[in-house]
Amino acid sequence: MELFTMLDRIRASIPALPPAEQRVAKLVLQDPRGFASMPVGDLAERAHVSKPTVVRFCRSVGYDGLADFKLKLAGVVNEGVPFVHRAVDEDDKPSDIIVKVIDNAVSALLKYRNDAASHAFERAMAAMTTSGQQHGRVEFYGVGNSGFVAQDAQLKLFRLGVNSVALSDGHVQVMSATMLGEKDCAIIISNSGRSRDLIDVAEIVLKKGATLIAITASGSPLARLTLESGQILLAADHPEDHERYSPMVSRMLHLMIIDILTTGVALRLGQEMRPVLQDIKRNLRTRRYVSNAGA
Repeated sequence: MELFTMLDRIRASIPALPPAEQRVAKLVLQDPRGFASMPVGDLAERAHVSKPTVVRFCRSVGYDGLADFKLKLAGVVNEGVPFVHRAVDEDDKPSDIIVKVIDNAVSALLKYRNDAASHAFERAMAAMTTSGQQHGRVEFYGVGNSGFVAQDAQLKLFRLGVNSVALSDGHVQVMSATMLGEKDCAIIISNSGRSRDLIDVAEIVLKKGATLIAITASGSPLARLTLESGQILLAADHPEDHERYSPMVSRMLHLMIIDILTTGVALRLGQEMRPVLQDIKRNLRTRRYVSNAGA
């Protein structure tokens, strides 16, 4: 099964890039090892573009700049973290299942750590924080398994005092997206990025002027729509079949992305949220049963 890598993401992003940046992308794909080691002047000359164009390309595909891009690219071409996907067989013993499921999860998380575009996360955290500070709405949309991830995201964010909601019904998503405005944020979570309902909702979000953040597979229709509209794509690629009835690796990646986002938002909100969180803890403590140690 083909694994999406950093190079696959670049290849999928080419149609949404300006012509000059497309030439830089093609140079990366032609010689990734050479690109990772060449100075910016040589790269610009080989791609027939200016030096700033090389830097803009790196940012367009979600990295902080040329240095960050080359560091991640070097990790890919040098195979810093191998990916091992071990399929579970019908005759596997419980001990085999434990090893295979955990190995798949750990290798996927480590690979994502190497491939994650910090620039895209920075934009997403900033947009969500701004919505919270301006008393806007942060809405999470997902269907099926992604709907449960959306609920987890809403639970984490509302504890920070942010006006958030998770919606998994297609009709309700359409109605809610229609009421969004420029200070609001919509995070659409989709394993395949091919759900017609979620793509329709994404188009409504764009028309209303809200910020769109997509957590989905690179190269999917939802990913292309997000990139072409200048919005924020947090690519979550993995070797798991999109048609799988009960996805595992993809769900863990999505939950981890949510944890990264909400942690970043919490840090940006800073001291103003500390009294609220302390009050929540204090009130929850009163709901616990007290053990009678002397009984």
